[in-house]
Amino acid sequence: MLYATFNLPSFPLATRRHASMMSPTDTVDVAADAALLARIQSELSAATACLGSLVPGITVFGSARTPSDAPDYQSAYRLGRFLARAGLPVVTGGGPGIMGAVNQGAMAVGGVSVGLSISLPHEQSPNPYLTHHLHFSDFQTRKLMLTRYSRGFVVFPGGFGTVDELMELMVAFQTSRSIRKPLVLVGRAFWRGFVDWLTHELGSRHFIDLQNMDFIEHADDEHEVLTILRGKDEADALLLQDPHATLTPGEG
Repeated sequence: MLYATFNLPSFPLATRRHASMMSPTDTVDVAADAALLARIQSELSAATACLGSLVPGITVFGSARTPSDAPDYQSAYRLGRFLARAGLPVVTGGGPGIMGAVNQGAMAVGGVSVGLSISLPHEQSPNPYLTHHLHFSDFQTRKLMLTRYSRGFVVFPGGFGTVDELMELMVAFQTSRSIRKPLVLVGRAFWRGFVDWLTHELGSRHFIDLQNMDFIEHADDEHEVLTILRGKDEADALLLQDPHATLTPGEG
């Protein structure tokens, strides 16, 4: 990681007066900050050691609430199988739904299946389809590790968390072409309204550069995703190589 050093200016008098009026409950908990930094450092060190030892893989985002009988779940499961057959680790947030489907598919064929879970008050435990599991207490640290060691990204339909991850990637990729990697949105119908909003609302006001949005790819199934990530010939070969990938989870 790169660390920048900042020279902080002295605070103006008004700011110092405001600080002097802070109540005891507004004071900074130095001990808590130190514990937080130590925990983040520990999590980063463990994640770097683990992910840095693997071949760069594909990170897949999507809803934790997608049921196992949903078409998106089954597509994610098959994608996990295909990616594992291609020798690529799959990386997810380690939860259920789309994440569990991708991990399950990869594990079913002996692939590398990575989950980066986080402590949440109302979420389930990590899914049981992980060959490598890393646990985080800090969202920003986890988000960094979900993207830093990946060679491409696949985004299935999802909620706030999924859209948050997508927006961070879009900001980074629009800011710098040099760091761009394949980014595939799965489900044209689902994402159409979101992409139209970006185009018509943000683009028409020149809040974003529409000429610099060519990094977004679209797909409706796992075969299209593979074609974008690996090329048509390899995608076709993987489909023939793994006939069980056409089955739903538990049948193959």
